[in-house]
Amino acid sequence: ICIHDPSLVICFLWPRCMCVSDTLLSAPLNVTIKELKVNSAVVTWEILEGDPVIGFAISQQKKDVRMLRFIQEVNTTTRSCALWDLDEDTEYIVHVQSISMGGSSPPSQPILFRTPKESEKMASKSPDEVTMEEFGQAAQLRAGELIIIVVVLIMWAGVIALFCRQYDIIKDNEPNNNKDKAKNSSECSTPEHPQGGLLRTNV
Repeated sequence: ICIHDPSLVICFLWPRCMCVSDTLLSAPLNVTIKELKVNSAVVTWEILEGDPVIGFAISQQKKDVRMLRFIQEVNTTTRSCALWDLDEDTEYIVHVQSISMGGSSPPSQPILFRTPKESEKMASKSPDEVTMEEFGQAAQLRAGELIIIVVVLIMWAGVIALFCRQYDIIKDNEPNNNKDKAKNSSECSTPEHPQGGLLRTNV
């Protein structure tokens, strides 16, 4: 039906235009790569305030390689995502898209980054720099060493206590042994004659 009254056309078309505009999303802004490591990285981004975002989608691709990894998550308000299982000394390209109930936003501006080499990562770490993982490992090692030391000390204390007990038993038995020796020696000596003379045997 064609309606030529301009006021009626505006009345019917305005709600439809508003419905279309509500489904449009802006591409994520300020996409950044953080916590860059040899085999992992973290990508962060921002969105325009008011966008009905319910999730995100990330495309990860090696430079000059057609293979693509696609990461998608919904029902979340997070603005970051971990990229894992990366190759060292390799360039990657990352795009981020916002997801709403009506669809996805255009992809963000591509972010190009390169993972470091293992040797470069080790060289860039200062001697005084200690990560939380290394600190935890050192704490576990110290705890294990302390447990071993305590066990060894307890064993030594038990050995010393047993030795002292045996020594006391041997020391207590010495007077009885001396008495028994003296008694045995007196019994084995030459008997005297009742009248004071020594017994003699006639040959």
